[in-house]
Amino acid sequence: MLNNLEMIVQNDPSGMFQAVYNLPEQIQKAYEIGKNISVDIKAEDIDKVVITGLGGSAIGGNLVRVFVIDQCKVPVIVNRDYVLPVYVNSKTLVIASSYSGNTEETLSAYQDAKTKGAKIIAITTGGKLKEMAEKDGYYVITIPGGLQPRAALGYSFIPLLMLFVKIGLIPPVDDQIEETIKVLSDLRERYKPEVPEEKNLAKRLTLKLWNKLPIIYGISGTTEVIAERWKGQICENSKSPAYFNVFSELNHNEIVGTESPKHILGLFEIVMLHDIEDHKRNAIRMDITKDLVKGIVSGVNDIYSIGNSRLARMFSLIYLGDYVSLYLATLYQNDPTPVKKIDILKNKLAEIKD
Repeated sequence: MLNNLEMIVQNDPSGMFQAVYNLPEQIQKAYEIGKNISVDIKAEDIDKVVITGLGGSAIGGNLVRVFVIDQCKVPVIVNRDYVLPVYVNSKTLVIASSYSGNTEETLSAYQDAKTKGAKIIAITTGGKLKEMAEKDGYYVITIPGGLQPRAALGYSFIPLLMLFVKIGLIPPVDDQIEETIKVLSDLRERYKPEVPEEKNLAKRLTLKLWNKLPIIYGISGTTEVIAERWKGQICENSKSPAYFNVFSELNHNEIVGTESPKHILGLFEIVMLHDIEDHKRNAIRMDITKDLVKGIVSGVNDIYSIGNSRLARMFSLIYLGDYVSLYLATLYQNDPTPVKKIDILKNKLAEIKD
């Protein structure tokens, strides 16, 4: 079914497949933006970083949090709320990230950061966030617009990562970014629609997830945010539900919920994301968990990262999930681009004044 190129094209009138295919070029452009960042904030000026955003912007922040966890000497927190934690103060760097620049929670958190006297940097394409930040005299990293936020992960993530380098929070990542571009450039030639099912891992995995409930499992500290990204991409692109959880936490609760109702459990198709930096005990937990759910769920699929550097391996898993979500949209005959329910929700919220 997924070898029908005409069907794929017909279900993707806005070109989401092309946007995903162009991710290596996007990362290259984002890298150039990052290299031109010039801020007067230094690592010694701050004692914590709070990245505030929602959706794709929050995922970018969360990926940075995991990427720098063993390198950055100050805590990095991701905030997905209208307000910031009470500990935000003049020693806090608040990075307000909104692709559109109009995300109401992020705009509210930005105002809260101002009230608390935090150091502020904005990452956005424009909108109210850019307008306010420039007016208030804060540094703005402007990224290109014209994409769905979830298709702009390179722009939401790479400049943010480069900002950490510029401030002196982590060592240079140039080699890792360059390897990531090369790895993704290779993978897209394996996952693109022109490659038939028998040679295309993305298509084969999609067929296993079709008409099932995808359950994506990651590991704390390595693939946790990538599992969350898979879940979000499947929901938004294919317009079908998916869920994610993280080892080892899921072994302390969710694993017990695999006894009934059997007719629903039989529709669970599990994807386990693996990386060479996974804690050995968690890798063992994955193997034991597979044995425990064997014959109960529809199936379990092991997916392994590709690449030498941490950054390349992270994006190799993200990229596969992006393609899977698009192929699922094709099978469900849904245009992957529109997010009508989100638009309706935003419009209804706009009608309600505080």
